[in-house]
Amino acid sequence: MITKRIIPCLDVKNGRVVKGVNFQDLSDVNSPVELAKYYSENGADELVFYDITASAEGRRLFTDILTQVAGTVFIPLTVGGGINTLDDFARVLSCGADKVSVNSGAIRNPDLVHTAAKRYGNQCVVLSVDIKRVDGMFRVFAKGGREDTGMEAIGWIRSCVSMGVGEVVVNSIDTDGVKDGFDLELLDAVCNAVSVPVIASGGAGSIADFVELFHTLPKVDAGLAASIFHFGEVTIPDLKNELDKNGIVVRK
Repeated sequence: MITKRIIPCLDVKNGRVVKGVNFQDLSDVNSPVELAKYYSENGADELVFYDITASAEGRRLFTDILTQVAGTVFIPLTVGGGINTLDDFARVLSCGADKVSVNSGAIRNPDLVHTAAKRYGNQCVVLSVDIKRVDGMFRVFAKGGREDTGMEAIGWIRSCVSMGVGEVVVNSIDTDGVKDGFDLELLDAVCNAVSVPVIASGGAGSIADFVELFHTLPKVDAGLAASIFHFGEVTIPDLKNELDKNGIVVRK
């Protein structure tokens, strides 16, 4: 059985980690450098760093803070926010990222996924998709969940994987920050559409939510969360112990 990964997410705005509900009403949490160090030392399998307003503000990602974060962690680091060109890939990787996450940049220029995968390898290219139900359809949103693209999400994900994406982070706007469980319907649809690793994001409120996720959808490769880890509601060692007790293989 494939080992399931537990991944904390640092949503960074103006150099600080923030968290909201349904991608809105953001509140300050902590320093990304301090949080990254804590997670690296306390059982996280990987870490995701999103500069969440870079695309909406039309600017480059904060590389100074990213470099500090990368220097404090000894686990794989995925970085996203304002990734629009191959030069952005190169810049972020040179700061210490292991994988690069694209969202709005891929929507504007789908060929970015293809060219980046050819240059850096499929394993380096992560598609992060912000998805919300609109009129009964899973729709892709851009610019940090602010803009409805009108695109159907499952077809978009399948297309990007065919162009070279090596991993997909599925961000459910409907369940983000609500802490009522992962969006199992959406995740099931994505898992049935692609064969690359799928990371579940949005909705974790308890250890039980992770147990339900991996038992219900064994194809899901990893669970990503933010606020329950940031505010100490769940510790990663406790989470992994409980997953292990429930027959879910984790790295301890």
